[in-house]
Amino acid sequence: MSSVSYVTEEGLKRLREELNKLESIERPKISAQIAEARDKGDLSENAEYDAAKEAQGLLEMKIAKLKEAIMNSRVIDESKLDTSKVQILNKVKLKNMKNKAVMTYQLVSESEADLKSGKIAITTPIAKGLLGKKVGDKVDIQVPSGLITFEVLEISL
Repeated sequence: MSSVSYVTEEGLKRLREELNKLESIERPKISAQIAEARDKGDLSENAEYDAAKEAQGLLEMKIAKLKEAIMNSRVIDESKLDTSKVQILNKVKLKNMKNKAVMTYQLVSESEADLKSGKIAITTPIAKGLLGKKVGDKVDIQVPSGLITFEVLEISL
C-alpha cells in the first residue's frame, strides 16, 4: 500500500498526461510490434517477439505505477499555505554556514522533484530537516557527504 503524495494541480495534470500518452500511444505501438514479430513465424527462437513482450511488461508496470501515484495523490490548495514555517510547496532560501553558499529550493512531492529547476522532494534529507523551521533558524542536516548546517533566510510561495 502506497502512502499519500501531495502534489500541485500542475503536477497531477502532468501525471495524467503521461498516463494518457502511455495508454493511447505507447501501448498500441508495442501491441503492433508483438503482432509483427508473431507473423514472422516460430516464436521459440524469435528475439523480436521476446523483446516486444519484455517491453510490454515494462510498459504495463509503468502504467500501473502511474495509476497508483495518481490514485494516491492529493492536490494541495496553494491559497491555504503560509510562510511562517517551512512546509511542502514553500520556496526556502538557505545559506550553507560552512561555505556561505546561498541556494533556493522548493519542497515538492517526489513525482514533481527536479533538481535542475530547484525542486527537491519532500522525502530528501534536506527537505525533512527543513520542515517546520522558521526564518533565522539554523539546522544541522545529515546528508551523504556529512553534517551540514543551514540557516533559513527566507520562506516564500
